[in-house]
Amino acid sequence: MYGTKSYLRFLKSNVCNCPKLFSTQTPLQSGGPLACLLKTRSVIRFKGPETIKFLQGLVTNDVRSLDEPEPAAENGITPNMPVVVTPPVYAAMLTPQGRFLYDFFLYRPPRPDEKLDRTGSGPGPDSGELEIYADVDGSVLDELLATLKRYRLRSKVDIENVAEDFSCWQRFGGNLANDSSSTEDSEADSVGWGGTVDHSGASSSQGSSLGWHWNKDPRLACLGYRGIFPSNATPPVVEVDKETDEGNFLLWRLEKGVAEGSAEIPKGEAIPLEYNLAGLNAISFDKGCYIGQELIARTHHRGVIRKRLIPLRFLNDSGKGKALSSLSYSPSDFLVYCNISVYLNSEVEQKVSPGSELIDTASQKKAGTVTTALGSRGLGLLRLEEAFKGTGSLTIKGQEDVKVETIRPKWWPSEWFLDHQQQSAAA
Repeated sequence: MYGTKSYLRFLKSNVCNCPKLFSTQTPLQSGGPLACLLKTRSVIRFKGPETIKFLQGLVTNDVRSLDEPEPAAENGITPNMPVVVTPPVYAAMLTPQGRFLYDFFLYRPPRPDEKLDRTGSGPGPDSGELEIYADVDGSVLDELLATLKRYRLRSKVDIENVAEDFSCWQRFGGNLANDSSSTEDSEADSVGWGGTVDHSGASSSQGSSLGWHWNKDPRLACLGYRGIFPSNATPPVVEVDKETDEGNFLLWRLEKGVAEGSAEIPKGEAIPLEYNLAGLNAISFDKGCYIGQELIARTHHRGVIRKRLIPLRFLNDSGKGKALSSLSYSPSDFLVYCNISVYLNSEVEQKVSPGSELIDTASQKKAGTVTTALGSRGLGLLRLEEAFKGTGSLTIKGQEDVKVETIRPKWWPSEWFLDHQQQSAAA
């Protein structure tokens, strides 16, 4: 969870980038697409003949697809770009009791024999070694590595921290939220070496000898594109005036109702289905056994999830968004605009903080808990029967002047709503 002080420290440590976060007057929805370096994420590498087998028994999703590449689109084949593609896989690792521990974005880079060389004359030699790279939460990196090595036992797989060599990036906002068009796909895929090079992006792709490229975010189309790239180069199609701070992507996710990492999905406590990981394509119910599967399977087949993670908006009595002291907020978009000095003042506190209790105003009973909060936006784990009664039905315990508005994400399937679940359970 992002507490006020921890997020202030995040902003302080990235002060050189903060003006890009706060100076723009263009809402993300109409001013994108934007790109950001995900400084809260790190990269680890799995390498060895039993990599897929090891991960398959460890994480919630089916990772066998990482060893089954698909032919690339004809117009996407350029020198140093793969002739086959392997979409990334989003997955989680759980405790034996089925509680969330860590999340992973798993990527399989193209092998030399699956891409043209720099001259475009043909594929390179087969290295014979399978490598899987994982985008993971940097705040728990050492703990994660120790946990993975403890489970490795005699498996023929090496696990290595490569955070110094590779970085995680995200493209989001603008038309990427609503238009996963072939134009965007070809723009992202056509950067390489050779006759069909996108020369406007070629300079930024130099040094990517592994042929890394942007991939659609495996969770939701509205989240845009995600990728791992060498740390010594800016990813392709990232425009200088469109590179922004990671805080903007946090706000984008809050509005969509998507939590990420152990800071926002409580480690050792969160039930993955309540945090919507099934809807985010992180769970396979057909793959077979993995650590913590029993609780997930039992809850899924029972068919009733009474609590879910829901996007929140914090309002005052007049219906306007609450934010930080001296904070200016544009109601036409969720992006917080303010003077940077407000965030750099260590004494400034948010009106609502993670851990605050959500109270049903009619019954005065606890309806849920705020898990993440930033400005006038947040995420909360709420009982569905009390979550969507209308604006003004929820407030913050001890801060009755703050009203809480819940937002139904557009990507939610209809069966997630309680009335549908009750009908299904009765049937």
